[in-house]
Amino acid sequence: MTKFIFVTGGVVSGIGKGIAAASIGRLLKDRGLTVFMQKFDPYINVDPGTMSPYQHGEVFVTKDGAETDLDLGHYERFIDEELTKRASITAGKVYSKIIEKERRGDYNGSTVQVIPHITDEIKSAVYKAAKESEADIVITEIGGTVGDIEGLPFLEAIRQIHSEQKSEDVLFVHTVLVPKIPGSDELKTKPTQHSFKQLMSYGIKADIIITRADGDITESIKDKISLFCDVPKEAIIESKTVDLIYEVPIIFHEQGIDEYILDKLNLKDQEPSKGCWSKMVEKYKEATGKVNIALVGKYTDLHDAYLSVVQALVDAGYANGVKVNIKWIGSEEVETKGAEELFKDMDGIIVPGGFGSRGTEGMIGTSKYARENNIPYFGICYGMQIALIDIARNKLGLKGANSTEIDAETAYPIIDLLENQKSVELVGGTLRLGNYKCNLEENTLARELYGEEDVVERHRHRYEFNNSFRGEVRKGGVVFSGVNEDLDLVEIIELKDHKFFLACQFHPEFKSRPNKVHPLFNGFVKAAIK
Repeated sequence: MTKFIFVTGGVVSGIGKGIAAASIGRLLKDRGLTVFMQKFDPYINVDPGTMSPYQHGEVFVTKDGAETDLDLGHYERFIDEELTKRASITAGKVYSKIIEKERRGDYNGSTVQVIPHITDEIKSAVYKAAKESEADIVITEIGGTVGDIEGLPFLEAIRQIHSEQKSEDVLFVHTVLVPKIPGSDELKTKPTQHSFKQLMSYGIKADIIITRADGDITESIKDKISLFCDVPKEAIIESKTVDLIYEVPIIFHEQGIDEYILDKLNLKDQEPSKGCWSKMVEKYKEATGKVNIALVGKYTDLHDAYLSVVQALVDAGYANGVKVNIKWIGSEEVETKGAEELFKDMDGIIVPGGFGSRGTEGMIGTSKYARENNIPYFGICYGMQIALIDIARNKLGLKGANSTEIDAETAYPIIDLLENQKSVELVGGTLRLGNYKCNLEENTLARELYGEEDVVERHRHRYEFNNSFRGEVRKGGVVFSGVNEDLDLVEIIELKDHKFFLACQFHPEFKSRPNKVHPLFNGFVKAAIK
């Protein structure tokens, strides 16, 4: 019988609700339970796939091709489970389904309303996730904060789930900010009290309150929250600001949150694990060396746009005993300041994914500089396409070689749309998304790093390397070390006689874990350390 945990937020957004939910998932998994996680986002977009990174950070892609919120990346890294489309539900997705049903006549002439039709659809998403995952626990985070008008149907839906299930099968966790007053430096609990009461007004009583504060939550503050919010003192958990986010589950465990949850959900017999997560964290904290990596992208003023890339880089560094110092470089800076000035102290260069023409000349210059100066280069998705354009132009002399995404009239369309993509009219959800196979060639760097013949990686892109240029590009020393044989598409390229020049069409960052660093990130960081 699946148990349900719902995580809500109050006072302000961005206080670590996703990390708190993921940390609870980690602790319960360490207790031997199977866990599935969900994120409910109240915005009307069907998914974040068409949203600017400046609006919502990176788009995280699941194995079955769902474009989702970046919190799902935290979930997968913490619980080390591959999630599915059932893990990401938006208001836009819910309303679209309801309208489709209404147009088909599924409601037999009934008036379609928020209650019960919208709430039933939301509840169905929770129950379907439980059924398909067969997990012991489904943890569902509700995006936004309590009181947001667009989030009300989601709160009503989880209230109804609580009514439909046994009391020991549903638990509510509420995350809040305890602000510090400037001048007096006094922490105030009143916003917590108001947020709790507002949640109560919707028929939901929090079982656990997780606090975030710029300072320690004292016993007296806990006493006050416990008194005014009618929550046991042991159920008030402090989420401290940490240097390493993977410490959060340990801090929660030290405060007994997992024990309290097991007791409330009548799962008392689950013994804790032997502390593998703690050992990993201790190893990471012992890292002493330093390696400098330049990250060249279009959205470098918003670090969340590359969240999974950064986390995979940092984790690979820790796994190799070093701290990765990331130098954020806007691709347009390379065009104005020049590569030599920007990269002179760098041990490695990474060019991650992106869309559109802005800053591409700077990226091409980045690839050229890394290639000619024997600096480790790692291109991801757009970064592979950029590397191929650089090689075509600057090594093979194909003047004006480009992607048709950037220049539709280029004489040398090194990167182009597949035939089945040229007639696509809708933008959302029509990229090559999710898991695809990749066969690795023998005696290549990619094969050496993976140690396997066939791998599966996640994709999110529309344009591909143009196979008609394979022969010519090989003359430039390019090795096609990874190929999808079913679709005859290039997945990985590398250069001979270079310290490390490797680029892939997929997104390896989505499969990297702190306790299982992705082979390509591991290889890149090792090369940068050398």
